[in-house]
Amino acid sequence: MHYIEPHAHMVSRTTNDYQAMAMAGCAAICEPAFWAGFDRSSVDGFRDYYRQLTEYEPARAAKFGIPHFTWLCINPKEAEDAGFGREVLSIIPEFLNAPTVLGIGEIGLNKNTKNELAIFEEHVALALQHDLPILIHTPHLEDKLKGTRLIVDSLKNAAVNPAKVIIDHVEEHTAGLVLDAGFWAGMTLYPESKCTPARAIDILECFGNENIWMNSACDWGISDPLAVAKTILEMRKRQFTPDLVQKVVFENPKKFLSQSPNFRI
Repeated sequence: MHYIEPHAHMVSRTTNDYQAMAMAGCAAICEPAFWAGFDRSSVDGFRDYYRQLTEYEPARAAKFGIPHFTWLCINPKEAEDAGFGREVLSIIPEFLNAPTVLGIGEIGLNKNTKNELAIFEEHVALALQHDLPILIHTPHLEDKLKGTRLIVDSLKNAAVNPAKVIIDHVEEHTAGLVLDAGFWAGMTLYPESKCTPARAIDILECFGNENIWMNSACDWGISDPLAVAKTILEMRKRQFTPDLVQKVVFENPKKFLSQSPNFRI
């Protein structure tokens, strides 16, 4: 069964991970811009990172027959310095015409600060200016519910079309808030935090299978680039039909991502 990995930080992964994902049936990989495992100190550092996302990673994935797409932003972990954030924002338009760029992301909040919210709103304005989809990061643990509410309120104030926004890392206490507001919801499958496969399937059973996707968000921490493929097996054990599994892991992300003219598989 084919699936789409809609959120993976492949710059942090080995080439063996690409090979394993190809063998597991991955039909496309989408890589949001995020933290490098350390705070970058210059705009040129981000320019090199955007080149890596738009040039090097697509070539690495292509060796295994997997199309690679990307999203661009300065991530919320590095957005507390608003002046620096705006400098980085100013170079993003240089890369928006790259053939594999899908939109703006993963933007959002980390500690729910005033500066993070200001840079988030400026990212949203950039996306609206270029009519691009948006991928959003929600905070971890005790900050998640408050941060998700702040994000939803900010998007409503900006009159963003919710169908072009996916709010990622939802859990049991935020999935309804996101879906009820008309946004797409992403569930991240982590071994030690966010959603285990069993929890993600529970959320599907509670909230339905419309406007929702699953991703590994594999990065520099404890994470699994095959998390979606492994969750397919768990869905089969729960007696999900093949058509329903395919809808969640392939058709749903394809539907959302196809709002970008650059997404073709």
